Amino acid sequence: MNIEGSLLSHLVELRTRLIRTLGGLLIGFIPCAFYARELYTMLAQPLLEKLPQGGQMIATDVATPFFVPMKVAMMLAFVITLPHTLYQAWAFIAPGLYSHEKRLALPLVIAGSLLFFLGMSFAYFAALPLVFEFITYFAPEGVAVMTDINKYLSFVLSMFMAFGITFEVPVVVMVLVKTGFITIEKLKEIRPYVIVGSFVIAAIITPPDVISQFMLAVPLCLLYEVGIIIATLTIKESPRANKNTVSDQSENDKP
Repeated sequence: MNIEGSLLSHLVELRTRLIRTLGGLLIGFIPCAFYARELYTMLAQPLLEKLPQGGQMIATDVATPFFVPMKVAMMLAFVITLPHTLYQAWAFIAPGLYSHEKRLALPLVIAGSLLFFLGMSFAYFAALPLVFEFITYFAPEGVAVMTDINKYLSFVLSMFMAFGITFEVPVVVMVLVKTGFITIEKLKEIRPYVIVGSFVIAAIITPPDVISQFMLAVPLCLLYEVGIIIATLTIKESPRANKNTVSDQSENDKP
């Protein structure tokens, strides 16, 4: 009965947190929906600025002009309400963590969110303009560059995800070192393989142009080095964290 009651209470708590998360997302979506057209125009600006004279974007499906801007509004609402979503996730898992795990998890969540936003910003302000300039420059004579708005949205979202995940590398390195899964010496030892792997990954998930591949691979390598540096500076606190772990476990074992 105790196990069933505990499981039921966790399920009720999970349902509450999910409802609050969806409620926050809905509240953020409503004002964004009123400016859906303007938001899509802003999102398409990197391409619109690089289109040749007379170039424009098109909609090939009947409902695309409505649903695509709404998708952009939903995406922006998710970004705006992400702190609230992360707080709900944190409130659900925090009671089951040790004190030293709480001290580690919360900064990692905050840092991971900021780095993901930084990666999206880098893609929007730096990578996309160069990519579209490269692509439109090599368009053959007499070819009208008219991209479908839905395909453009899918392309931009894939770029945002690629660069956002790439900028999470320092957090991943920190977690691997803190959990003892890998050592700093091993990270330095596999550096050449990471560099080669970065260019391979960039070639797979970016458009088939050299500029976007380099703009993803180079930050990936640099962020890997940043992760090593941060892990080196913070690894000195590991003995104290281990002591806290032992003390927390001993307190939990007390009747």
